[in-house]
Amino acid sequence: MNNMDDAIDSRDIIARIEELEGDDTIDTDDAELRILTALADECADYSPDWKYGETLIRRSYFEQYMDEIVADCYTMPKDMPSWMSIKLDYDALEQDYAIVDFDGVEYLIRSV
Repeated sequence: MNNMDDAIDSRDIIARIEELEGDDTIDTDDAELRILTALADECADYSPDWKYGETLIRRSYFEQYMDEIVADCYTMPKDMPSWMSIKLDYDALEQDYAIVDFDGVEYLIRSV
């Protein structure tokens, strides 16, 4: 996992931190460990579900992610007139999320 991923499960970050901490060959000042620990600390402050599984969404991927969630959860009417469309208010959806920094890249995590 890295800050180029579109979506990251918090449990994967937690597992990687534990893996790095358990590796005797890794220095406690290891860059990856420092970066992931800082991210985990920041995310845990925003999300009560951090340790149970919360998705971090790369900011540039947020609209596509929301579109996919809606498509997975709802069936749009097939007989909708061609002149009618459904548009999500991404700004309103983003209000339920906090912005966190993953080594210089903004991710969104649900914070409600």
